[in-house]
Amino acid sequence: MKPFLRQQLARYADRLGELEFLLSREDIMKDMKQFLLLSREHTEVASVATRWTRYQQREADLAEAQELLTSSGDDTDMASMAREEIDSASVEIAQLEGELQRMLLPKDPDDARNAFIEIRAGTGGDESALFAGDLLRMYSRFCERQGWRTEILSDSASELGGYKEVVLRVEGENVYGALKFESGGHRVQRVPATETQGRIHTSACTVAVLAEPDETVAIQINPADLRIDTYRASGAGGQHINKTDSAVRITHLPTGIVAECQDGRSQHSNKAQAMKVLTARIQEKDRSERAARDAAERKSLIGSGDRSDRIRTYNFPQGRLTDHRINLTLYKLLTIIEGDLLEVVQALQAYEAAQQLAALEVGAGA
Repeated sequence: MKPFLRQQLARYADRLGELEFLLSREDIMKDMKQFLLLSREHTEVASVATRWTRYQQREADLAEAQELLTSSGDDTDMASMAREEIDSASVEIAQLEGELQRMLLPKDPDDARNAFIEIRAGTGGDESALFAGDLLRMYSRFCERQGWRTEILSDSASELGGYKEVVLRVEGENVYGALKFESGGHRVQRVPATETQGRIHTSACTVAVLAEPDETVAIQINPADLRIDTYRASGAGGQHINKTDSAVRITHLPTGIVAECQDGRSQHSNKAQAMKVLTARIQEKDRSERAARDAAERKSLIGSGDRSDRIRTYNFPQGRLTDHRINLTLYKLLTIIEGDLLEVVQALQAYEAAQQLAALEVGAGA
């Protein structure tokens, strides 16, 4: 294990002792807010410190077994026992090191949140809209495999199928942490269904993934800054959806940001969902502006969320998916487009973890 990681872990062990002392004090125990805050920190620190203690113990076991092997001479039983302990300790040490590295990485507080996926057709006309529909199906099926719940909040269908724009809400465990890397430009290369001469066309869509705001800490929006319009929803839904002005569109006047929802059967529920989307978009705008002011904070393309970036190409003639940010190429496009996206997501998460670990190392050496 690298020295800077050992230094970080030693601090966790020291902090654990401090927390145990603080939690034993009567004045802290009487202050419930402070007690709960320290208790949560104690749980997190103890989890790291426990693994660090085990890691050090297994290191000592490994060194002892190696000494035993060296001194075993012609004693085959002793040598065999030493080799078994060396193998066992080495495997556990590698596992613990990986866990400890992940636990030391900075945590994005938004990773555990639900998310909104916004898909918009770009260049390519009808083919782009069809590709937007393919992306919606890919994300919906991936979410289903993860056990996450999805619902379409708003959509604008194209004439030949697909979508000009569609907004999907995803609810589940660590949704944003898995999907946040999807923000950016997605390019498709294939022969469109409308192409009569078999020529390959290139089209594009943009995807934006937004963390659903925490209502307890969400930004405050002045009601006077909002314009709320109601209108009759379009699309499937039967008599109710066609006869009432249940769809809601909310405009944030200072920024011009708009959000709408027509999926629910009541104006009240649609307004609540539209406000969530609007808040998420305003927060994302603030996040992007902070990132622009501090380019070093978003040096990695993965975290940029810049919708103009071409992050991925879906080449159907070659059955190839290429993620340009990490130079990942997989020749199983048809299964990926049907929702088998986990390998791509895990590769992006691993890349981000490696970047964070490198930044930690640089910071430790500064």
